[in-house]
Amino acid sequence: MVDVALVRLPHAHGLPLPAYQSEDAAGLDLVAAVEEPLILQPLGRALVPTGLAMALPSGYEAQVRPRSGLAAKHGVTVLNSPGTVDADYRGEVKVILVNLSDTPFTVNRGERIAQMVIAPVSRVRLVETEALDMTNRGAGGFGSTGRS
Repeated sequence: MVDVALVRLPHAHGLPLPAYQSEDAAGLDLVAAVEEPLILQPLGRALVPTGLAMALPSGYEAQVRPRSGLAAKHGVTVLNSPGTVDADYRGEVKVILVNLSDTPFTVNRGERIAQMVIAPVSRVRLVETEALDMTNRGAGGFGSTGRS
């Protein structure tokens, strides 16, 4: 278990903190800290506040991902999925929602809009070389390993 310091900003007063919705859930649900309903028009997008700031431990990130129910039922998803919150960021966590449906969607205060997964980060050192080792796949790209 990793401890993450969290600050509830004034516009999130009265809203629940992110929470796992089941015993083995990977993501904590994030809720909208909008003051009044926000209408996402078809193909519209908005930066939705969560009213939360946090201090992730060094070596961790928070991934902001879509909620499957919003996507399946309403065509609303996280535009830059997954969004990344870096360990050194201390501002408010916001979610870029997009409405891919053909009908307006209303985001209400306290509505679960995304999920956040805290994950370890591996850092690498890039080593420039003249050639790469060969594999069976080689340079085969999209759809090269099976049905496209």
